[in-house]
Amino acid sequence: MQSILNRSNSNRGQFLGLFTVALVSIVGISVLQLPQLNHLNNRSETLSEAELNRQVESEQVQLNLLHKAPKFGFENLIADWTFLSFLQYFGDTSARNQIGYDLSPNFFEVILDSDPYFRDAYFFLSGSTTLYAGRPDRTTEIMNEHVSQLSPRLPDRAYIVWRYKGTDELLFLGDSQAAQQSFETAAEWASLYSDPESQAAAQVSQQTAKFLADNPQSKSAQIAAWVMVLGNAFDEETQRYAISQIEALGGNVSVDEQGRIQIQQPEGD
Repeated sequence: MQSILNRSNSNRGQFLGLFTVALVSIVGISVLQLPQLNHLNNRSETLSEAELNRQVESEQVQLNLLHKAPKFGFENLIADWTFLSFLQYFGDTSARNQIGYDLSPNFFEVILDSDPYFRDAYFFLSGSTTLYAGRPDRTTEIMNEHVSQLSPRLPDRAYIVWRYKGTDELLFLGDSQAAQQSFETAAEWASLYSDPESQAAAQVSQQTAKFLADNPQSKSAQIAAWVMVLGNAFDEETQRYAISQIEALGGNVSVDEQGRIQIQQPEGD
């Protein structure tokens, strides 16, 4: 959550004082209501499917209002608050197991419309909407609406967003041309950073883009994308699924003595 609290909002101006008071109040209320929120999540285990669907319809109405209503300079506050609401929605495993994750993209329409520089939101958008809601088309659609507003350093390490986008395009939409362009952008942006993690991301992204340029059906490129899914997986089920996909493509997954995952690429491509 630190990235949420540390992000600056140059548009606040005269609303800065009000924003601070409102944010502190909301955080305080959230802390005080944690037991009640836990109670509501536990209560969902006893609700019928019809009752859960009515809850989702109510949330949909609220999100539609947030999406369309003027924000009066409180864009970041709305983005943060909607993200907290999403975490509660996503974390209600009992309800999600019964009626699914269909509302996930709606949360991120509000979040990213309010704050397109909220980098971590793209991560949760990709995981929740692509893997859980099964809508990679909505993931890339929402990303495409906002990535043009980003720059290599705004937000910090913005290249990560292009890697998420390329992964969805390659693995779940089968659009190797779009994926190649996304990974090329990720490589270009990542190369502007000097830290080892960014330099490694630049190298892997450029290599993936080259694989796709030489062979749009490249198994090596798909394995590289699945490795990213594996590294960012929300849960063990997603990890197992990513490993199974890597192995199906001819890769070999092992764990070294330090607990680090090692991937051996198949011979040939």
